[in-house]
Amino acid sequence: MARLRAMAGWNKRYVIDRGDAETPCQHHIEATWGADPLEYYGGFRNLQYDPEATFRSSLPTNGTASWNVTQAVRTLNDATSANASLSVAYSNVDWDFLKVVYGWAAVQYQAWARGELIVGGNETQHLILHTDAILEYWVDDQHYFGGDYYSYRNAPPVLHLKPGSHRIDLRLARDVRAFGGILEPTIDVVVDVQKATGSLELAKPGMLVSDVVDGKLASSIGSVYLRNTGEEDIEVLSIQPSDVSSHVSFAGWTTGAQSLLREDTDIADQDDSNTYEDPSMPITIVSGQTRPIVLKASLSTNNASSLEYDITYQSVGGTHQNTLHVSQKLNHIDLYRPHKVTYLHPGGIASYAMLRPPAKNATCPLGQSKLPLLLQLHGAGLEAENAQVTGALDPVSDLCAWVLFPTGVTPWSGDDWHNWGFADVEAAIAAIPTWIADNHWTGYGIDTDRWIVSGHSNGGQGTWYALTHRPDKVLAAAPVSGYASIQVYVPYHLWQPADPGRTAVISASLNNYRHEMLMPNAHGIPVQQQHGEIDDNVPAYNGRLLAEQLYRTGVSSGVTGAKASYNEVAGANHWFDGVMTTPALVDFYYTQAMNTDVLPRKMEHFLIMVGDPGDMGSKNGIQVKKLEDPGRYGKVGVRGHIIKTSNVKELEFNTAIWDGSVTLDGHELSLAEAAATTDSFIRVHKTDEGWNIGSRTADSAQPERSGRQLGSMTAILRTRGPFTIRHPGSSNSSYIALQTSRNLHQYFQADANTVSYTADSAISKYTNNVITLAVGASLKESESNFPIQFGDFGITIRDYRGQDQTYKEEARGAAFLRPLPDERLELVLWGADDEGLRQASRIVPLLAGVGQPDFVVFGESAKWKGIEGVLAMGFFDSDWKVTPSSVIESG
Repeated sequence: MARLRAMAGWNKRYVIDRGDAETPCQHHIEATWGADPLEYYGGFRNLQYDPEATFRSSLPTNGTASWNVTQAVRTLNDATSANASLSVAYSNVDWDFLKVVYGWAAVQYQAWARGELIVGGNETQHLILHTDAILEYWVDDQHYFGGDYYSYRNAPPVLHLKPGSHRIDLRLARDVRAFGGILEPTIDVVVDVQKATGSLELAKPGMLVSDVVDGKLASSIGSVYLRNTGEEDIEVLSIQPSDVSSHVSFAGWTTGAQSLLREDTDIADQDDSNTYEDPSMPITIVSGQTRPIVLKASLSTNNASSLEYDITYQSVGGTHQNTLHVSQKLNHIDLYRPHKVTYLHPGGIASYAMLRPPAKNATCPLGQSKLPLLLQLHGAGLEAENAQVTGALDPVSDLCAWVLFPTGVTPWSGDDWHNWGFADVEAAIAAIPTWIADNHWTGYGIDTDRWIVSGHSNGGQGTWYALTHRPDKVLAAAPVSGYASIQVYVPYHLWQPADPGRTAVISASLNNYRHEMLMPNAHGIPVQQQHGEIDDNVPAYNGRLLAEQLYRTGVSSGVTGAKASYNEVAGANHWFDGVMTTPALVDFYYTQAMNTDVLPRKMEHFLIMVGDPGDMGSKNGIQVKKLEDPGRYGKVGVRGHIIKTSNVKELEFNTAIWDGSVTLDGHELSLAEAAATTDSFIRVHKTDEGWNIGSRTADSAQPERSGRQLGSMTAILRTRGPFTIRHPGSSNSSYIALQTSRNLHQYFQADANTVSYTADSAISKYTNNVITLAVGASLKESESNFPIQFGDFGITIRDYRGQDQTYKEEARGAAFLRPLPDERLELVLWGADDEGLRQASRIVPLLAGVGQPDFVVFGESAKWKGIEGVLAMGFFDSDWKVTPSSVIESG
């Protein structure tokens, strides 16, 4: 087996480099963009230990940093595993003074560490490497970016190492959200190595299945997580029950659950937007990849205690079949207790939520046959099934509401209850009617379009997100101890110096998540805020700021009884027993469960703020469908039937509210005439002459950007079905494809099918979102009218004036979105060479708060300058043209 030398304390020391503390970085945020000062010296991997060497740094005394030796905190080595914990601290930095000036941003810094992995024996060892709280590292000459910053342990890399010593270089980045801002600013990480079989393994013990209620699985969707730890690609041929107590059915082996959706009507009806097709079969798991396999299961006996399955697989192109066994113990629970229900996430994976139906003793008003839904969003690092989450509302067990505890797919909700995480919330809501039918529920029904939203910490922030992005579905909201935005939580100070135009692009790509700017969308909705007075995790300033912003919207005007209240609990910290059921919150839950407001509300005066139309629902029957420049906020101000807009290109009106005439930016439009020829909604679009009824007639030569394509680069996460990752087939590109797949599963539990392509391969065969890797001219160029072209000449960008800017040797890598039919997207990762492709692959959306615009072109200096070393970056408008707010540097 392997052992960790130095890292595991075999020589009682750990070599740390403080050179990378030259300039502090915004933890993983700026690290994602490169911004590694040691790259100016050729990179840490090319530096040799020298106790006399010094490096310029803005943090330590005298402005210099040097090598240091630190002992591992805890070590373990045995026959099948080895691990080490490391706590890195610095005595020559005055952190207290820096925090006085710069706040928590000052204690978000980076460093590098070096250790050894010693492999014994006489043969190549197959190893799984866990890197808890680490974003980037090197093993020998192989670069890994993505790591496992939140210690999910979903998709570790698989190493195939020969006997001997192997160097490990770790990039350490401190994050206040993960490490805290009050205690000593140490960086605490874990490196763990486990022996693998070198074949197909269970990536997680057991399976994801629902709880058993009244002798039946509460829902039929299930999933098993598989990892290929061998050196050959594997294809899964079948999964069959291995005992009589279980039954599993498939509608054909595919990448996820696509054909299952086609054959099973009830599941397909869960959400029409979740239906997609991918005929590929059997399921291929490439060497080193982890994939979730979706299935449909049921029990043959009511008293079954477990599910047992046999998974049959073989090497791709091989004939010898092998079997892997999986067993899952079942949890039997009462119908009225919170229990696990499973469903399909739009990304083609199985997810779960905890559902609590209305209690038997719930006494609701006569004639109220359908009850609202109370969404309870958990905080960072918690599973929805955790008793701390599901038990938080036990004191209001007789509430006249359905209660749903979503998971957001991961303990950090993938991306903080935003794009991927909120799609999971809405998929869970859409699954409740299927649960009602399958479980023969005879109690109160549910109105899935009436939400009372509540949540703590990150879930409190998620509550603000729901409130500001789905205002026509939110009956009331109770955000508890939530942050306003990542920029307010830990300001983006102390980044590498950059032109304000570049930082503006990064800031604009995060417009959709700055709740302090979106408070007008909450106008007219009852809100009960709560924050602990001495909260040292999410400071009460966040709650106070949003309370102030909410007050300024004139929250109580227009809707009888709608008001916002702010309750600051004296002497209370971030979490305390009963935090979700204080007297103010309990009164709010009971009051709002009886709220009879008609949704959507009809208000006389309101303002809509939009950062990303792709994520924004309607408010009071008006929905912004497109912006003129996605790098700026869109605004819609309404006073009676007079409507004024700013930076808005297309609107949609709900005819249930808007059925007369409106004056839109001085142009009178008769919606009544249009309403006579449509069912429920009327589109209007802006032209040079004014506003016209109907959608704009698209130019056949220029596709429009709409729906799921809108937003910044994170729009790629709105896939319908597993991602397809295409690569040109070289060893480096296939490795980057594997790493991209691993990162998507690590942070979102997403599924991806990796394939190689030829120069004439047709991307049209894929029906989901695609990530395409390219080196030099290895991929066919874009359509001639697309503003970004690349090939042997380098890369060319056409700006908003129609002028071309070509980058040749200076362009090292690029990442940009391209349109596909049916509101799908392609994310192109391009490199002038293998190193450039690695640079481009860092920008794939993984973590919240990073900020990725629609396109980025990296120069060589981006490796140490971050965004200041970027040659071009910015946005595409709804015609896929570069916007004026973009930055394009002369070549």
